[in-house]
Amino acid sequence: MTKQNYLFTSESVSEGHPDKVCDRISDMVVDSYLSIDPFARVACETLTTTNKVVLAGEVRGPDIKSDDIISKVRECIKDIGYDQKGFSWKESTKIETYLHSQSTDIAMGVDSKDNKDEGAGDQGIMFGYACKETDDLMPAPIYFSHKILRLMAHDRKSGVLKGIEPDSKSQVTMEYNNGIPNKVTSIVISTQHSPDLNQDQVREAIFPYIKKSIPEKFLKEISEKEIYINPTGKFVIGGPDGDTGLTGRKIIVDTYGGAAPHGGGAFSGKDPTKVDRSAAYVSRYLAKNIVASNIANKCLIQLSYAIGVSKPLSIFIKLDEDNNDKVEEVRKIIDKNFDLSPRGIRELLNLNKPIYEITSSYGHFGRKPTDNGEFSWEKTDKSSLFKL
Repeated sequence: MTKQNYLFTSESVSEGHPDKVCDRISDMVVDSYLSIDPFARVACETLTTTNKVVLAGEVRGPDIKSDDIISKVRECIKDIGYDQKGFSWKESTKIETYLHSQSTDIAMGVDSKDNKDEGAGDQGIMFGYACKETDDLMPAPIYFSHKILRLMAHDRKSGVLKGIEPDSKSQVTMEYNNGIPNKVTSIVISTQHSPDLNQDQVREAIFPYIKKSIPEKFLKEISEKEIYINPTGKFVIGGPDGDTGLTGRKIIVDTYGGAAPHGGGAFSGKDPTKVDRSAAYVSRYLAKNIVASNIANKCLIQLSYAIGVSKPLSIFIKLDEDNNDKVEEVRKIIDKNFDLSPRGIRELLNLNKPIYEITSSYGHFGRKPTDNGEFSWEKTDKSSLFKL
């Protein structure tokens, strides 16, 4: 295949995947603090394994009792759907919390004081990306991978999809012709299930979600031999009982499925002063508005920061066409209209709200903004600024 004709694959994991259980719990902690104090600082990591959950990290904000946090952890596990011998929302699963006060050295570098604006919570690089492969301006393979699992989870929780348990993974491979997605060539879905279901029954239950999630035009040539459902056989033991989970281990699932670079920092468990999270969100916001303006079919944005410094050290812009004049015009529009300091980003996207628990599964991007302020970075309300 040529450089413009290729196969590309992305994967997703469900909210019941052990790493995603951890992301959910860590983001619940962030929301718990922000719901009381919008300016609370939180950095929470979570570990899960058989019948155990451990929280650790740094916080600065209201005094929330450990018992209250533990109760909310159980609510998260219950909502995901775990009540199994090796992992349950009930007392059989032990929950420990080791959250403590934020380092004064970090606080000193981040806080605003006198004439000093608030600095970034850490150094690092963050990327945002958008493209016209789907209506939500996301790469098609990751978008469809998420959708399969999201629909499965909805029906599992409502009781429509019976015998399927919370831990699932999906993977979609697409053929691109001239850089445009042409067809799906293979699909992999692995899902935890009840011991009462055999593999034929699992396949029969899951197969309809492929057709519900992916437009027929992409499926018309795929062979059933290239649709792999639980290819290793039975999948009864899953979730944290089957594999240890940690916060922040699914960063490519969280973003663009590998279709764009990633700075390396995870999002979940971090309040919005951490540019790992907020700058990645505003990078997506900028890229999406640029593509929505129709001046480009693809856009990649990179921002870089230093801890304690308010303004980005660099802004990199790449469009699908090699046009330096257009890139420079876009850069000028960004410089004139957007404050990309940590404070400016939070105010632009209204990030000091308890809006993060919902982001912990099925991707932080390509989602619909809500009336509660969730996914504000998915709006295209600034696209008119970029019409050249």
